Amino acid sequence: MALVRRLERSGGRYEVDELLGREWLVTNGLGGYASGSVAGVPTRRYHGVLVAALPGPLGRMVMLNHVGETLVDEEGGRVPLSTIELTGGLAEPEAPACLEEFAVEDGLPVWRFRHHDLVVEKRLLMPHRQNTTHVFYRLAAGGERSTLELRLFVHIRPHEGEVSERLDTSYTLTAFEDQFELSAPDLPALRLTAGEGANFAVESREIADVLYRVEQARGYPAGGALHSPGFFTLRLERGGTASLTASTESWETIHALLPGDALKAEGRRRGRLVAQADPRARGGFARELVYAADQFVIQPAGRAAEAVRAHAEGDAVRTVVAGYPWFTDWGRDTMIALEGLTIVTGRSVQAGYILRTFGRYLRDGLIPNLFPEGQREGLYHTADATLWFFHAIDRYLDATGDRETLRNLLPDLRRSVDWHVQGTHFGIKVDPSDGLLTQGAEGYQLTWMDAKVDDWVVTPRRGKAVEINALWYNALRLLEGWLRQEDGETAATPLAEQAGQARASFNRRFWYEQGRHLYDVVDGEQGDDGSCRPNQVLAIALPHPILDRGRWASVLEAVERELLTPCGLRSLAPGERDYKAQYYGDLRARDAAYHQGTVWAWLIGPFVDAWLKLHPGDRQGARRFLESFPDAIGRFAIGTIAEIFDAEPPFTPRGCVAQAWSVAEVLRAWLKTSPDA
Repeated sequence: MALVRRLERSGGRYEVDELLGREWLVTNGLGGYASGSVAGVPTRRYHGVLVAALPGPLGRMVMLNHVGETLVDEEGGRVPLSTIELTGGLAEPEAPACLEEFAVEDGLPVWRFRHHDLVVEKRLLMPHRQNTTHVFYRLAAGGERSTLELRLFVHIRPHEGEVSERLDTSYTLTAFEDQFELSAPDLPALRLTAGEGANFAVESREIADVLYRVEQARGYPAGGALHSPGFFTLRLERGGTASLTASTESWETIHALLPGDALKAEGRRRGRLVAQADPRARGGFARELVYAADQFVIQPAGRAAEAVRAHAEGDAVRTVVAGYPWFTDWGRDTMIALEGLTIVTGRSVQAGYILRTFGRYLRDGLIPNLFPEGQREGLYHTADATLWFFHAIDRYLDATGDRETLRNLLPDLRRSVDWHVQGTHFGIKVDPSDGLLTQGAEGYQLTWMDAKVDDWVVTPRRGKAVEINALWYNALRLLEGWLRQEDGETAATPLAEQAGQARASFNRRFWYEQGRHLYDVVDGEQGDDGSCRPNQVLAIALPHPILDRGRWASVLEAVERELLTPCGLRSLAPGERDYKAQYYGDLRARDAAYHQGTVWAWLIGPFVDAWLKLHPGDRQGARRFLESFPDAIGRFAIGTIAEIFDAEPPFTPRGCVAQAWSVAEVLRAWLKTSPDA
């Protein structure tokens, strides 16, 4: 039976702001996606019916921006199912009065429109690992037949390209039988078909000034043109289904899996996702998160050379999209999210692929911070991604016992520790006087609190950061254990000594007596920073906690009192000098608040880990920290969890509409706190 989450209606009908503020997301396992507002209005530059993930240097491209849908009944009455109009932009959008219901069924969006006794159902999916979107329309009730007009709107551009970019007017439309191609110089071709029986009318038009209201609120250019080459006319028969297909794949690939077969295949694939997941994740809220988790695990479309090398070893390339719509794959986010996205969902094979993929990119002791859009090489400006890599390997080994992967990675892990001890890029180096890891370089933001506007690093945190040293200690203890098992006591002893020195120094240096919690940074540019931040939770939460047990209760009391919210942990306590209650406005205003109070959902995972260490076995007590998340997945992109939330009620979701580590850590913590854990 399908798992359904419906968008609730206020007073029996949908309000326009409600529909404009709620979004849907469908992905294809390559990093491509389809996304939009429930209202049918493109409110972001990233919205599109087909955003294809293409090989570098293209990256992700908006190929089909919008489909204007008009229902024509048997009397000739015309009813718009989406709100975009040819007469102008979207400055005064109206909710489609005929939208009776919007829901997400097994993770896929479904609209139901009613006009008198006619009911039209719309579904949308992307076949797995294809840059293809199928949109299905079914006459579910009412008359015996009706007609749909589907007008196509395009502005082919990079998905991060500004909507105000000049609209290319040199599109060429090529038709042969029921197949159409829209092309322009130096751009990939958009292939379109609506199947047999559909007609296409060539009628070139342009909307001069479409308003993208979210871009306007975020301080970006918000007005732009869309081109329409014409429209399809589809006949709907009672109980029958018609479809529109948009793709950048070859016609051979498109026809290899017809739309109806693609719908059945995707249903079977989703059934397997649930069947292989942890038994506690096969129903209810956890099952919704299993579907959400699937959106982030991808085979990157643009790194062909990497795939060749992996295939030569009998392996495969996998990575994690950090967040939709604008993030690519980030090393830190991937390693934090790995357990929740793959291990608890029964996809340990994928976890192994991911770890080995990043292992091939180790350079001078570091894994990449991120892979920029459309590029094949990573950027390495991070002090913690590699330390999270150690943690992710540990969680993978705990689930699989895959010693072969460990043995293959172990030489590089040993060299990574050596690089950290001797010093690597960006000032990342162990201080020999106390064994603590310091980091920092002018103009770089190396921890997860990484906001930067032009040359302004908002939270530089240069020096010895609390979570960096918690992760460093954890990595040393993990490597010590692995070396002891593989190479014996002699190999492990130096790691044990390094870890012991770091732990002793940490407990001597990081206790902030005045606040009864931990310093966020010691030996920083401005001395020791006593700001109350969530980073200190990792000193307790990791498998090898660096903080003395006698101080756990005080730290968690401070974090719960100052930072805990229904949607995660604040990034800075209220009352601190730089605290911001709301994440809103232009880029500079948003980044000024990004880690200065804004709530991060992913932090609830480490908090639950730490709380259960202090209160072992009290899963019911820990579950109360997660009780609001089933509501949170209906508040932004329906069926998933946002990147961040405002720091004060009503804790409005912000940032990316779907974030990998938010979904992963909430799912992992949810299962960890279940009664039968």
